[in-house]
Amino acid sequence: MADVRPFRAVRYARPSAEVTAPPYDVIDTEACDALRARDPHNVVHLTSETDERAAAERLERWLVDGTLFRDATPAVWFLEQDFVGPDGVARRRDGIVASLRVEPYTADVVLPHERTHAEALAGRLRLLRATRAQLEPIFLLYEGAPPLARPSTEPDVDIDGTRLWRVEGDEGVEAFFRPRQLLIADGHHRYEAAVAFAAEDGADRMLVVLVSTDDPGLQVFPTHRVFAGRPEIDPTGDVYPTVPDARAALDAEPRDSPAAVFVGSGGAPRLVRGEPGELDVELVDRLGLEGISYTPDADEALRRVGSGVADCAFLLRPLRIADVFDRARQGRTMPPKATYFFPKLLSGLLLHPLEP
Repeated sequence: MADVRPFRAVRYARPSAEVTAPPYDVIDTEACDALRARDPHNVVHLTSETDERAAAERLERWLVDGTLFRDATPAVWFLEQDFVGPDGVARRRDGIVASLRVEPYTADVVLPHERTHAEALAGRLRLLRATRAQLEPIFLLYEGAPPLARPSTEPDVDIDGTRLWRVEGDEGVEAFFRPRQLLIADGHHRYEAAVAFAAEDGADRMLVVLVSTDDPGLQVFPTHRVFAGRPEIDPTGDVYPTVPDARAALDAEPRDSPAAVFVGSGGAPRLVRGEPGELDVELVDRLGLEGISYTPDADEALRRVGSGVADCAFLLRPLRIADVFDRARQGRTMPPKATYFFPKLLSGLLLHPLEP
């Protein structure tokens, strides 16, 4: 049973775009340095701090000097995000921010869909041990209509199209989620770190954003695969005169037939097909991870190949959410970066301290 509850959030006394940031795992070094320079209290000074002890001391200092404060009473939060996706379409996505009790995957309450890396997991666990706080939320999906409607009042926080309403108490959220399975959309490493921390410490709560699979703003975008140092990759397939022609053919393929568009440094693009029972990302995963990089931007993938930085690229279709859920229920995880949920959740809006 999913244990979802209100919680006493820690938050900025003066919330603004200056102190928020994307999640730690989507910020490169240059972007992180820019966020650090933007404001000495930007949340990356906690979430992306390589010295975990320094992050913990900073968090404590900000609570003492009033940069951060903790709510006196528990609440859940209604989240609304306006965005324009990689496809140029404007959308709105809604969610509920709450506290989740973490459990091992074997409990079949929270389901993963991607494989994790030991090094990244260890880093998140060290930070959790030092700070004893969930510094940014993970993104979970559930099936069914949302149990909570957007309040009619003005939002408590409004930053660059992201709005939050504090909803005192439970409002039926706990009972609604109790019988449901939850799927991790983003945040596998943080979830597994929280499970490991709970096993050694007993503090088993986590900051989560829950989004309904019925939400019209919920979209999965593809993450295209780019290979460098792999000139031997040269699959057979149907040849097309241009990339747009090949992508149109890919879109016309049945969704139960795995396929991708291959673009090499020489020759025309090809429509490559996989084996029955595979997903598109698994077709490419059979080539291994050596030399691979990822981008949600198809034009960027083509630029890398055209400039000679990469040998080839595979352009993919977005996965269907139903397929992701089905695979997770079967206990079958997918390759890294199989999905690209956009927009990413904003870090620095709410923090979740862990009780001893």
